[in-house]
Amino acid sequence: MTPKYNFRLIALAVSLTGIMATACKKSFLDENPVSLLTTDSYYKTAAGFEDLVKSCYPLLRNIYQTRQLVLNGTDIFYPGGYGDPKFPTAPANAGSLNQYDVGLNGALPEISQLWTLLYKEIGRANTVVSRASAVTMDETTKGIRVSEAKFLRALCYFYLVQQWGDVPMPLVETQTASKDGTKAASADIYKQILADLTEAESKLPVTASNYGRVTKGAAQFLLARVYLTRGWNFRNSIGGSPADFNLALQFADKVIATYPLAAKYKDLFPVRSENPLTQYTGAQNDKNAEIVFSVQYNTDVLTNKTDAAFTQDVAGGNNLHSVFGGGGEGFPGSKGRTSDYNRSLPIYPLGATIFRLFDPTLDTRYDHNFLEVGYALLPVAGFKPLPLTNANLKIDIKAGDTVVYFRPWNNPATALADRGIDVGGTRKYSVINGSEWGGGYNIVGGVAASGFPSGEPNMWKFWQPGIPYGDAFGTLNETVFRSAEAYLIAAEAIVKGATGGKLGAAEVYYNKVLDRALGANTGKDPQGAKFPEDIKSTVGASYRATAANINIDMILDERARELLGEYDRWFDLKRTGKLIERVKKYNPWAAKSNSIKDIHYLRPIPQSEIDLSFPAMTQNPGY
Repeated sequence: MTPKYNFRLIALAVSLTGIMATACKKSFLDENPVSLLTTDSYYKTAAGFEDLVKSCYPLLRNIYQTRQLVLNGTDIFYPGGYGDPKFPTAPANAGSLNQYDVGLNGALPEISQLWTLLYKEIGRANTVVSRASAVTMDETTKGIRVSEAKFLRALCYFYLVQQWGDVPMPLVETQTASKDGTKAASADIYKQILADLTEAESKLPVTASNYGRVTKGAAQFLLARVYLTRGWNFRNSIGGSPADFNLALQFADKVIATYPLAAKYKDLFPVRSENPLTQYTGAQNDKNAEIVFSVQYNTDVLTNKTDAAFTQDVAGGNNLHSVFGGGGEGFPGSKGRTSDYNRSLPIYPLGATIFRLFDPTLDTRYDHNFLEVGYALLPVAGFKPLPLTNANLKIDIKAGDTVVYFRPWNNPATALADRGIDVGGTRKYSVINGSEWGGGYNIVGGVAASGFPSGEPNMWKFWQPGIPYGDAFGTLNETVFRSAEAYLIAAEAIVKGATGGKLGAAEVYYNKVLDRALGANTGKDPQGAKFPEDIKSTVGASYRATAANINIDMILDERARELLGEYDRWFDLKRTGKLIERVKKYNPWAAKSNSIKDIHYLRPIPQSEIDLSFPAMTQNPGY
């Protein structure tokens, strides 16, 4: 129920002193403390209204670091260990979001967390819209600021309606407590989203007055995604039609014309080396021309925080560098808890499938996204690798030596000469084949028999060197929209019947993104695994698009490769109607539980909202 969140809006969410800077230490989100003023009087001034609009931006940090309902339990994000020989039968311990069991209900904390954050942001945006008419300031500037708020409101309702379907839709500032939780129909919510975005697109500037604000391009991008989603017309309930696909293509083309692809995939992310001892520049590359809209962070540890209205700071700085699993803390010669490898908590663990969607030889995204080689940072004398062939063997490791090599899935080491000494080979480091990732490496009697690390390659895409140790100290702006996705939106819209693409057919749009990823191998035929769900398979299958082979599954695979870890995956599977099919195929936890079903295309309404509403808000069917 929304009112309980909006009720605290003035006291907490729109405080005059609590908004933190984002893009840099001095940025458009900095505010000057003002005393002896009420919100009613201050927000009528130009300066007060500007501060009110600024207060809408910091909460994006919390929203985009609440990823459980967007990533976990999909076809590419789920825990490892399912095939681990230590477990005779895979235990049901992967969590309800991955297994879709009875624990996935309205009491699950992750359910209420995202709901709360989205309605908090809507409450702030509504305050901007409701108070604008009383503000004395330049009318053009005022119109731009209101459009920023309407864009953010539309963005949050878009996430809400996809996750929960029919939900309450307040559109004005709420200043008193209320128990009303009346739901709006999904089709009406989509109409409101499109109305807000259409107005915003007409008034927002091409280039914002301050980097990080919403622009015309951001509105065009979101219009493309909303029209694409409505075109699929989930359960014939959201008012979609085939004409929506044409509109999605038209807006995608506008984004493509304005935001050129970066020359290389890696140009979008921090500069670094796989070996921390051969240090890197640390340049962030988060203002690349390909990026349409991003959540802003800064380099000041004291101010680089999430929203002050929350008693528990759920994010701090950007945590993309440390929440996808893998990691180097367990490498021989590790310095322990330092920033060299930093921590990598498996909050959003990558399943075995994703590695096999890439061609490790041709696709540069594989090398950028995954840490294939681990290095010792300190020398280790007399290291005991616990080899299977000689339990008394010891080796000396120098700083900078390789200690683990994760072989590409399509090029396993078969000869002993290419294996590590721990399994009877000659290499003085651990060599782990793709079929052994996730805990199946060097297991004897149910116990790992190696001093070397096991597991799978670290998810390395957002790694940022030189930041303080911890999971929320990153300063990289988190990309929300970039034009590579606009190409894939266009390709999907054309596959669904859209016509008139400025670049041509669906495969042309798709291959633009692919060829950028191939770099010097542009035009070649990359091979992903023919059976990516089979960790032992080394048979390849092309993922270059042609007029004959391009389809929704191919586009979903390419979205997985290009947008890995970005705020997309569950929405992609929901939109295309592929959630059940692909989760059962690629997520072994869900396949074993066999619990995922049609009800899971919508999330349960948070039970706390139902309890607070009167008359009681209805729960989504099946929960």
